[in-house]
Order: sequence, then C-alpha cells, then structure tokens
Amino acid sequence: MAHIIIIGASTGGLPAAYELRSRLGSQHQITVVSNTPNFHFVPSNPWVALGWRKPADIQFALAPVLATKKIGFYDCGVNRIYATRNQLDLSDGSTLDYDYLIVATGAALDFEAIPGFGPARYSHSVCTVDHAETTYKNWQTFLADPGPVVIGAVQGASCFGPAYEYVMMVNHALRKAGLRDKVPMTFVTSEPYIGHLGLGGVGDSKALFESEFRANDIDWLDNSRIINLSTDKVMVEQLDQQAKIQRRVTLPSKFTMLIPAFRGVACVAALGAPAVNSRGFLRVDACQRSLAFSNVFGVGVCIDIPAVNGTALPVGVPKTGFMIETMTKAAVNNIIAEIASQPASYEASWNAVCLADIGHTGAAFIAVPQIPPRNRVWVKKGRWVRSIKILFEKYFLFCMRRGITTTKIDRVLLRFFGLEKLK
Repeated sequence: MAHIIIIGASTGGLPAAYELRSRLGSQHQITVVSNTPNFHFVPSNPWVALGWRKPADIQFALAPVLATKKIGFYDCGVNRIYATRNQLDLSDGSTLDYDYLIVATGAALDFEAIPGFGPARYSHSVCTVDHAETTYKNWQTFLADPGPVVIGAVQGASCFGPAYEYVMMVNHALRKAGLRDKVPMTFVTSEPYIGHLGLGGVGDSKALFESEFRANDIDWLDNSRIINLSTDKVMVEQLDQQAKIQRRVTLPSKFTMLIPAFRGVACVAALGAPAVNSRGFLRVDACQRSLAFSNVFGVGVCIDIPAVNGTALPVGVPKTGFMIETMTKAAVNNIIAEIASQPASYEASWNAVCLADIGHTGAAFIAVPQIPPRNRVWVKKGRWVRSIKILFEKYFLFCMRRGITTTKIDRVLLRFFGLEKLK
C-alpha cells in the first residue's frame, strides 16, 4: 500500500486528491495537509473585494467532503519537509511518512519587499479571501469620500490577471455609483507593456487592454517599479527598456490595490538548492517531478517557471487555472504509473484557458500552450464571457464540494476547443 500526501488543498491539491482516490481505490492511503480548514475559489476574490460575492459564496469546509472520500485531512499546515526520509513535520507537532508527495502549496506573498506595502500597511489585496473581505470594507469607506485610485502589480509579480480584472471592475462599479468623475485612476505595472501578462502577450492583448484603458479614462505606467507607499501616496519609478530610470512619479492615492511578488512558502523554500530556486519555488522536470527528489511532484504556483523573454524589471510567469489542471493530471498519472511499476513519463500540456471579468464586458483567452511559441491563440471579448465565468465558478465549486474531478461537460468542452491536458 502506498501513502500519497498532498500539501495544499486549493485548485491543484484538492482535484489531485480526488482523482487519486477515484483511480487508486481504497487499497492506497491518501492524505491532504492544508494550512486552512476551508477550500476557497481564488479566482472569485476580486468579486469579494467589491461586494459582488460574500466569502461564504466561494468557500466550504474541507473535512466533511474529504471524509466521505476516505481521504485523510490535517488543517494545521506543514512545518518542515524532510524529503530525504520521506517525512513531514506538521505544525501541530505530529509527523507523517509518505511514499509520494505532491506539493501544491501555492506561494507566500512578498509584501515585505517594498516599504509601506500590504494590507497591514497602506495598500489593499485580493490575494486571499480574507484580504478581499477586508478590501471590501475599506472600499465601502472609500465610496463615502472618493479620490484617486492606484491599482496594478509590483516588480516581480506574476499574477497579472486579477490586477486587470480589478481595475476594470472598479471602473465599472464607480460608473454605476455615479462617482467615476471624482476618481482619477492609474494602473501601474512592472510589465514592459500593457497586456504583456508575464507571457509576452496573448494574441493582441496589448491592444485589447490599451483600448479598454483609453476608452475608460484609465492612465497607466508600464515598465515601472513601486518604491514605497504611504497613507495617501505611491512612489513609482518608470524605466526605459535598458532598465535606466526614465522618470520618478508620486501618485496621490486614497485607495491602492497592488498584486505582490510571490515567493516559495517556508516549508518548500527550506528544501534548499538544488530542489528550489533562489525565490524558494520547487524546481521540476517536464513530468512535474522534483529535480532533487524522485518521489516528490510539484503543481501550481509553487513551482519554478523561467521568465518569458528579457524584461527590464522582474516579471514572473502566471500559473493559470487550466494550466494547473494539466500539471495535476500529469503528476497524478505519473504517481499511478509508478505504483503499477509502469513508465512514468506523462507531461502536462501547459495549455491555458482564461476568463476575465473586465466590468462592463469580459475577455476570454486560449493559449496552446500558455508559454510561447504557441500552436494556437484565441482571444474573444464580450458580455457572454462574464456569464461563462459566473457559470464556471458555480460549476467548479459544485464539483469540488462533491469530490468530482471530471464530467461529461469537461470532456465535451475540451474536445470542442481542441484542448488536451497531457502532451
């Protein structure tokens, strides 16, 4: 009997646990270790931050559903991974031994890198459901006395989508409230150009977002780094393509939301080189297997992916939802193959599907694969995208609450769009 432990219970870890249980049966032990008792649907955080969702709408308790699937569960988190002896030291003082480990921890938020940055200081966040809930409370206060807004992503960030969504949703909310004329808006990003997205663009995403910003009176500073934040100001340096300072700008701001850079969570970063890179992200091969430990696999935001092309400022590569699903599929297939003494050579396709709510409309992106050069790119804009995003939120939560990994709907849609999870 093999014992497989998954660290993390979000959009990578939870589906991995369900699929392993479904395909391996009861003769093998599956355990999930999380640092929270609840699952929450991260893509909906920007909606929570504007009061368009309540936290209860996008989360549920993990223990009951995992118990019905006969999957062990600990919500105390991991203190240390002892990979050389296949053991976890949990934060409650207990230990767990494993035969295979899937690391799906997500990342730590590096607010400390910039003075005055983060929800404990002078900016807001949509990175967690708790942050989003606090941001909504501050948003309500802001509406009573509106003023300049700064939204964007700092140097080293990799998750640009929520920043674009949030700035456009804030614009839409202010227009509906009749307050947009009182709120100058500036988007600040480390990307070399608007719509780069950490991917060198997807289709003509540059023109798409520049057009939306112009049409909605949103100024922007690209190729820019945040120097510090205070109660009512954001200090920014904009660079040229040779990384020389072009100008320094002090932006007034009564409401600031900036996506931070990520780093590896403590238990993963502590593995050290060569298992992790300098930022503490797990280094994996094409099969999602750790480069240092053959029975350890990594999926999602916790893994190292080299940056796309050269940029003047650090710009990370996003790990998007469907891309993470493909990583999970490969890791699960390889573990099952090894248990059966078969070749474990499954590779994730790293294809991407993204649905963005941009306030008055939506934008859909398909990239095959996500990282260029690509075989295919498909970009469409319309209100129908927002409707599809809402339906997907409800569908995904429905499946996760019931321990379902794949349905006929999945198979039909993937076939229709010509998408594969594995190479």
